[in-house]
Amino acid sequence: MEIETDTTFETKAGIPADAAVTHAELMRAFDEFKEANDQRLSEKRSVDVLLEEKLDRLDSVITAQTQRLEAIELKQARPAIGSEPRPTDPANQPVIEHKAAFDAYVRGGDSANLRALEQKALSGSSNPDGGFLVPPEIETKIGERLFNISPIRSLASIRTISSNVYKKPMMATGPVAGWVGETDARAQTTSPTLDELSFPAMELYAMPAATTTLLEDSAVDIDEWLAQEVDRVFAAQEGAAFVTGDGNNKPKGFVSYNTVANNSWTWGNIGYVSSGVAGAFPSSAPSDVLVDLIFALKAGYRQNAAFVMNRKTQSLIRKFKDTTNNYIWQPPASPSGRASLMNFPVHDVEDMPDISANSLSVAFGDFKRGYLIVDRAGVTVLRDPYSAKPYVLFYTTKRVGGGVQDYDAIKLLKFAVS
Repeated sequence: MEIETDTTFETKAGIPADAAVTHAELMRAFDEFKEANDQRLSEKRSVDVLLEEKLDRLDSVITAQTQRLEAIELKQARPAIGSEPRPTDPANQPVIEHKAAFDAYVRGGDSANLRALEQKALSGSSNPDGGFLVPPEIETKIGERLFNISPIRSLASIRTISSNVYKKPMMATGPVAGWVGETDARAQTTSPTLDELSFPAMELYAMPAATTTLLEDSAVDIDEWLAQEVDRVFAAQEGAAFVTGDGNNKPKGFVSYNTVANNSWTWGNIGYVSSGVAGAFPSSAPSDVLVDLIFALKAGYRQNAAFVMNRKTQSLIRKFKDTTNNYIWQPPASPSGRASLMNFPVHDVEDMPDISANSLSVAFGDFKRGYLIVDRAGVTVLRDPYSAKPYVLFYTTKRVGGGVQDYDAIKLLKFAVS
């Protein structure tokens, strides 16, 4: 469906013109969507095929424009890796040496300088058989890029560690406290219950390939190329693990933990609210289920809470209204904003399950308090010119783990009768 675009309006400073145009198209499409959906809701007939097709087309336009806005925002936020420290500064000399040695290794396989640098630094993190550490600035930029393109990483807490396992004591139940008078007897309080959570860092790898022509081209920024090749693969793999990972050689996703009805919640489980219908929202007042999900979360967590779901689920929810006849899903208020659901941010996470019987397709919570990602310091690269001739493979690895750190901070919507 084509939408007429007026590109003559002014844009605010710092907002790209294409983002402003895309946002205007999105708002226009959403207005048409609301008008068509209002007509659908008001008609007596059960199904109007033409109207349903129109709604589907408009929904596709809304989704496409939302994706385009996110892509523009990502492009603006993506850091470059072109800046190098000044060679005249002696403090930067080790960094410069590492970059030059790494560049020589990637382009031509010369590992002598890298090996000497790591021996000089007494580094036990890598070896010629397992690869060499990338320069710190490349590792930092890969991390920043992952933060921008990985939905859960941008929501969760992140901690960098130097070992293979991060152990965190967590107070499951606190000590009993109360008010007493100045001369009243103090009853003995109970001790808090502590739970030690363990977050192992698992190996994540990518294996981009390059031609010898690309590697020999001095005009190609090899650091930028490598970061671009691996960040997309890393983001896709770890993004799926943070949601649905089983914890076996990968992080454990928050929908993979044991779940219980929220009114029976106990520490160590994730609470859920049922939709009341197997594999669907209820036909009457479907938005009430989302209200129940919001208030299943304690007030202290709701302040920084957000919805997480995939685009199919979000497309369905776009048609819902609240009791005051207002649409509960709203597009971004500005080109740099984010869509909201009942005034809470909503994040597109394609790894969330589609709606089906007993699926856990919507999550709501304070993910910064609820989910922890651990990154072990160091990204290694092993150059392999033999396995896929004439291409050169770069076996790139990093260690990452993740899991729930506060079981009360995330709630799920289960599409089941109870």
